[in-house]
Amino acid sequence: MPGEVFEPAPLEPGTLRIIPIGGLGEIGRNMTMFEIDGKILIVDCGVLFPEEHQPGVDLILPDFSPIRDRLDDIVGVVLTHGHEDHIGAVPYLLKLRADIPLIGSGLTLALIEAKLKEHRIKPFVLTVKEGDMEAMGPFDLEFVAVNHSIPDALAVVIHSAAGTVMATGDFKMDQLPLDGRLTDLREFARLGKSGVDLFLVDSTNADVPGFTTPERAIGPVLDQVISKATGKVIVASFSSHVHRVQQVLDAAHANGRRVALLGRSMVRNMTIAADLGYLKVPENVLVDYKKAGNVPEDKIVYMSTGSQGEPMAVLSRMVNRDHAVEVGEGDTVILASSLIPGNENAVYRIIDGLTKLGANVVHKGNAKVHVSGHAAAGELLYVYNILQPKNVLPVHGEWRHLWANAALAQQTGIPEANTFLGEDGTVFDMKAGEVKVVGQLDLGFVYVDGSTVGEITDADLKDRRILSEEGFISVIVVVDAATGKVITGPEIHARGFAEDETVFDSVKPKIVAALVEASQQGVRDQRALQQVVRRVVGRWVNVSFRRRPMIVPLVIEA
Repeated sequence: MPGEVFEPAPLEPGTLRIIPIGGLGEIGRNMTMFEIDGKILIVDCGVLFPEEHQPGVDLILPDFSPIRDRLDDIVGVVLTHGHEDHIGAVPYLLKLRADIPLIGSGLTLALIEAKLKEHRIKPFVLTVKEGDMEAMGPFDLEFVAVNHSIPDALAVVIHSAAGTVMATGDFKMDQLPLDGRLTDLREFARLGKSGVDLFLVDSTNADVPGFTTPERAIGPVLDQVISKATGKVIVASFSSHVHRVQQVLDAAHANGRRVALLGRSMVRNMTIAADLGYLKVPENVLVDYKKAGNVPEDKIVYMSTGSQGEPMAVLSRMVNRDHAVEVGEGDTVILASSLIPGNENAVYRIIDGLTKLGANVVHKGNAKVHVSGHAAAGELLYVYNILQPKNVLPVHGEWRHLWANAALAQQTGIPEANTFLGEDGTVFDMKAGEVKVVGQLDLGFVYVDGSTVGEITDADLKDRRILSEEGFISVIVVVDAATGKVITGPEIHARGFAEDETVFDSVKPKIVAALVEASQQGVRDQRALQQVVRRVVGRWVNVSFRRRPMIVPLVIEA
């Protein structure tokens, strides 16, 4: 259970300290810190995408405070795969120290290098593949193939003087993967036989019974939907979902259609995947977006971003009629992705908006156009039984996912005392294979808002929510500096407040009376007078209209 903040004792020699900095209790910001004998290894460094109650925020980063003053102690960052929730915060970390080595597979590093190029950072990279072993300071690393919804995903095994830790990253056990690359259960069994002291395991689908549907089940459905479409087809997915784009390319080719990629990140990522051989592009299928208008509407498929209802993504702009590609009667839109928790309302608004425009919207709720990239409960049970870890720490998920994963571990015989539930900032120490909780750090959200990083606070977001939901009232009053009497005003202006401004006529005498009373009591401080105005207006508007708008009083002395 979440605990109160308390600092851990100094780390003893030969003890491994594990701190999940992000990814526990949330879907995103995945980042875990491992420390032994003064050296730090980081696994993943991802972002979290904002929800509706975080207006104006572009991205949410992990809180780097546990490592900010120890950047020189970091021996490397292992990136398990190329999704944004695992690599998206790397540019912000490398802005603190640019030469931190990045370790990952070929595709993963290619995706992050392209992203870093936009930030004008040239990283130091070490490319690894399954079966490789690398020494990074006091850590001996081993890499194991796992499959996910992006190629080239790796689990990492961390050997140290304190014992052996295995972190899966995101994974599933698709037995018929599109690229033929299986999760290496033989290697899992070998590691289990030699002994895994702590298992950090993906929890995202732990509350889903059974087994995740194979990716191959999606291809025929996409083919069928595209074959029946009479107008243009728009498919929205994550910009790094290489497997889904491959299936769209194949289905379009089979139905005599060409494909145009929409969205900067989609074009960038698929160009990289094609160059590296992970995306097999049928001949003469891709067409540049600028030339796609010359292709008949019943012969074109647009592959776009925006499947989560992001306000600035391609699909949202289409709904708002703010994109060159217009959606209308006879068109088909396929949302080929899962719903990230917190995005449901935004996605349903997109579906409604597209339907209103006349499109046939196909999504996971009415057709098998997407499967998850995460292991369901049946697969996790298999892994626990094969690996037989001594201790388990469920990661990558909201609280219900972490709890469900812990319960699965215990069903396979792992003692409850060896099954750990933590949150971001929980500090675990491991020595000689024994794990215990030794601290709880106070870690928060770090908001990226335009060009600012970490300057927007929760209080600022609360103000934004009030502005959007309750409106804004400004009150300007000029008072005599010597006597405190009101000379001019109160002048009241409102925004986002449905009532006519004449309704404020009744509160103006109350403001004047309150200021007079305050002056009689000797109050002359400008800030104190402004608080008097705020209280009077706030109480009046709450009683009269059951509203709590933002109130900005300005008292000017003359």
